Amino acid sequence: MRPRVLVIGSINMDLIVRCKEIPRRGETVRGEAFRTAAGGKGANQAVACARLGAETTMVGRVGADEFGANLRNGLASEGINVDPVAVDREVATGVALILLEQEGSNRIVIIGGANAQVGAEEVGRARALMAACDVVLMQLETPLPVVREVAVAAREHGVLSVLDAGAATPEAARMGLPGLVDVLSPNEPEAEALTDLAIHGLGDASVAAQALREIGAREVVLKLGRAGAWWAGPEGEAHFPAFPVTPVDTTAAGDAFTGCLAVSLAAGLPMADALRRSNAAGALACLKLGAQPSMPRGEEVDRFIRSLRT
Repeated sequence: MRPRVLVIGSINMDLIVRCKEIPRRGETVRGEAFRTAAGGKGANQAVACARLGAETTMVGRVGADEFGANLRNGLASEGINVDPVAVDREVATGVALILLEQEGSNRIVIIGGANAQVGAEEVGRARALMAACDVVLMQLETPLPVVREVAVAAREHGVLSVLDAGAATPEAARMGLPGLVDVLSPNEPEAEALTDLAIHGLGDASVAAQALREIGAREVVLKLGRAGAWWAGPEGEAHFPAFPVTPVDTTAAGDAFTGCLAVSLAAGLPMADALRRSNAAGALACLKLGAQPSMPRGEEVDRFIRSLRT
């Protein structure tokens, strides 16, 4: 039986500008290329889950505009159930402006649009679908009260919950979100926002992960970019090194990682195996331009892992 993942989160159109360097305040620089690509942390992770073999359902909201129609159709083309994706006629689809430098690093500005209107309707839809899923996957690009209600509902239904702390703020910690989910997965800036602790190496990652556990997180998977991931849970903690690649675009590498983590746990893999597989998915996502276009398929992850053993 295929693992079943329910994703509730953001759906954006990414506006990607490639440039030699990011402009400083008041400076104008010439861009090298521009393109649009489907994005949004929720939608990215839904695509990752579907391509990795999960039966995937997306709960979210888009505007009644061209971006919204294209994004909804794109998700459906990946085999994702988009029936619970609402079309809002009052606001525009969310967008993200991504400035991408030559070495693959990026800076992102998000305009929430329809994502900011996700509310009680989406919570109700998520509740109704939980009995038919193995994992509920959430992020923080939709209103925090909605994320909190979905996390509480997942606990009531006895469904494993994974929270990617994308767009984390101190408010998420004050609302007690870390204590409401089974697996909390921030990156370094997000962990710093939740704990007010700076992370400059593995030692700091360990301290931050334990701090997140102290405020309620059962298991913490801290994404460290090129350094891999740090896990902390009831049985201890461990470092899982990244697989070295030469990145083309790091946008959504964390989404590939978290999507793979959700699918792996839904399939019943032990955490150590799930994290090694997630590191592979994140590495592969760095090799292609764009968010959803870079999400790897299950056979690509398998092939990549096999190549490392030869």
